[in-house]
Amino acid sequence: MKLYNTLTHDVQDFAPADGNTVKMYVCGVTPYSSTHVGHALSYVAFDTLRRYLEFLGFDVKHVQNFTDVDDKIIQRAREQGIEPDELAEQFIDDFYRTMDALNIQRAHIYPRATQEIGPIIETIQTLIDNSSAYPAGGDVFFRVTKKDDYGKLSHRTLDGMQAGARIEIDANKEHPMDFVLWKGTRAGEPSWESPWGPGRPGWHIECTAMSMTYLGATLDIHGGGQDLIFPHHENEIAQSEAATGETPFSRYWVHNGLLQLGEDKMSKSLGNLVSVEEALENYTPDAIRLYFLSSHYRSPLSYTDEGCDAMERSADRLRHVLITEPETASVSSPTSMDPSAFQEQFMAGMDDDLNTPKALAAIFDLSREMNRQRDQGNSIAAAQDCLRHLGSILGLTFQERESVVSLDAESYNALQSDLRAKISEVGQAELAELISGYESAVDVVSGEDIDQLVHLRGECRNYKQYALADQIRDWLDSHGISVEDSTAGSIWLYSPNS
Repeated sequence: MKLYNTLTHDVQDFAPADGNTVKMYVCGVTPYSSTHVGHALSYVAFDTLRRYLEFLGFDVKHVQNFTDVDDKIIQRAREQGIEPDELAEQFIDDFYRTMDALNIQRAHIYPRATQEIGPIIETIQTLIDNSSAYPAGGDVFFRVTKKDDYGKLSHRTLDGMQAGARIEIDANKEHPMDFVLWKGTRAGEPSWESPWGPGRPGWHIECTAMSMTYLGATLDIHGGGQDLIFPHHENEIAQSEAATGETPFSRYWVHNGLLQLGEDKMSKSLGNLVSVEEALENYTPDAIRLYFLSSHYRSPLSYTDEGCDAMERSADRLRHVLITEPETASVSSPTSMDPSAFQEQFMAGMDDDLNTPKALAAIFDLSREMNRQRDQGNSIAAAQDCLRHLGSILGLTFQERESVVSLDAESYNALQSDLRAKISEVGQAELAELISGYESAVDVVSGEDIDQLVHLRGECRNYKQYALADQIRDWLDSHGISVEDSTAGSIWLYSPNS
């Protein structure tokens, strides 16, 4: 397997330092608002990386932090009249809930900055002792001039950074680019005792202390969004290597592209967010994952309803081909589809810097061939097993869409009543028997009810009752349900916003 390394700006063969164990640290969220789909894009990417590494036989130890003390948390808590830890806990719960809903595996360890003050203070003290940091005015700063290769991750020079940065004037700093490791206490803010006075940790030092506490001095993979390359990850490298004297701090730096809404990066500061909860109201977890994975993890992606709608239809096609049907192959000469070529195509894509668009192309090619083979009466059982397995590597569940859809039950019941009357008039016994098996009235319209309508439409067409079939399709269209027909059957997509 090959991975792109931000540090070296090239694609490299992946091999962990310790044989079969992969030590992976991924920067987590600052929990001061709802988890949004920009977060989800990043964590789907690293969940997929972890799943594939585990598929290859590696033992992945995955650590992901929560920055649960921060200026934004303090400010938002103050606005809501609650304590910062209460606010952080609320949105940590939101994070767990929404990531679980997207079938993102939980990290093995979720350290929190407020629970790791001891290791943070110890790391800062080590940096002071070896002259890489200095206390001043109640704060502690990292001395960037002490690290000759500062800027190696972002490929910038110190002079270039200074020229392109907006730097607050701080008389306590020796150099304008020196960054804070410990912030002296301020009125009304949470603080902890330290050798330099009460205060709280700076952002960058948290990840150094937490990653080294749980994974050691050298990581195999350090991950996060491309917006973290500078200054966060640049500063992490500097302080980590200065503290341990060991290089590299991380052997591979993996960064995902950012999610956009329109022309702008999706961000809390711009206020152009779509929460994961909102996205899940309209789309299944599989559709959202497919949408993210349809773009290479290092590329930017624009979030659109049209894109998610297309991926929902794709997910439906995959679900449909996995429906178990009686085998129709000849008993005397059974033919079973061999999916191995598609699995090889899938793995070639994943081995190529986690090229999920190529891997998905293999999955969709596999599903199309499965439909063709099934139409010819051949067995696709082995191919179905293969598709489920490959899908699980991408975190797909192939679960049916939510059983309850937001439709008007009164309108649905009126349609059913009208169809029963018209079917009775045309005297088509098979159709009459079919609709008699459906509930005559429902209180809530479920996915199963829509399945029955779509099936009834297909049978109406089979018996040349085209007017009835068109009536059903028109009703579905008017309620945001589109139907796609194929030789393998019909699938439907519910788009309440259409």
